[in-house]
Amino acid sequence: MIFDPDKLLLIAGPCSLENEGVCRRVAGELDRLRKTFPDLTVIFKGSFDKANRTSLEGGRGPGLEEGLALLGLIKRDYGFPVLTDIHEREQVHAAALVCDILQIPAFLCRQTDLLLAAAVTGRVVNVKKGQFLSPGEMAHVVGKLRGGGAVEIWQTERGTTFGYQNLVVDMRGFPILKGHGAPVVFDATHSVQLPGAGGGKSSGQREFVPTLSRAALAAGADGLFIETHPDPDNALSDGPNMVPLENLGGLVDRCLRVWRAVRD
Repeated sequence: MIFDPDKLLLIAGPCSLENEGVCRRVAGELDRLRKTFPDLTVIFKGSFDKANRTSLEGGRGPGLEEGLALLGLIKRDYGFPVLTDIHEREQVHAAALVCDILQIPAFLCRQTDLLLAAAVTGRVVNVKKGQFLSPGEMAHVVGKLRGGGAVEIWQTERGTTFGYQNLVVDMRGFPILKGHGAPVVFDATHSVQLPGAGGGKSSGQREFVPTLSRAALAAGADGLFIETHPDPDNALSDGPNMVPLENLGGLVDRCLRVWRAVRD
């Protein structure tokens, strides 16, 4: 088991893996945080393919082979468990050979064959709640994974569609999701995304990440998913909602204080 109920789970990394330089800068800061805060479990995340970009002009990342090589490098050199998204059953085996956690994207959370393919690998499966699902409906997603033999399941809240090009986070969802018997992570950066609002790409409001992160932990979240980058405004994808790397440490410190207070 990777999840430790006595530690705050932090899944963090760049949106797209981009290149070794970006990965090492982020991993270096995560290594510092891991050593600074003993009650933190750190997972390095990065996507080898952004398969659901708004338009064809959006950069998709390094691809399966190069992306997994980057994740393997970070795992070897920094000792982090690593996570990546899978989009098709054909990607599952290769990803499972490198990654400790396989992530099911929100748009694909009801794809039964993808869920079952991930479940049988023996890896942790982190499934994002679709923007179109209620928290209660995630019981069926978790049930599919359990039925497929998944050994460890995490659920991630990433906001619910609210009108056009906007998301809202219902704090009542955290205790509902926890009722499914699997840890609950809050995706702090995708929840402030403004889907498709950037003229052929998504926009975002990163200034609300700290507020929503603290609120989610107060509502019972077991962990945080935070995309971060040394230069978000020039990142390949999701720059407007990513946390600048220089601000990550302070954010984690403040969030840990809330997490500890809720547990007292």
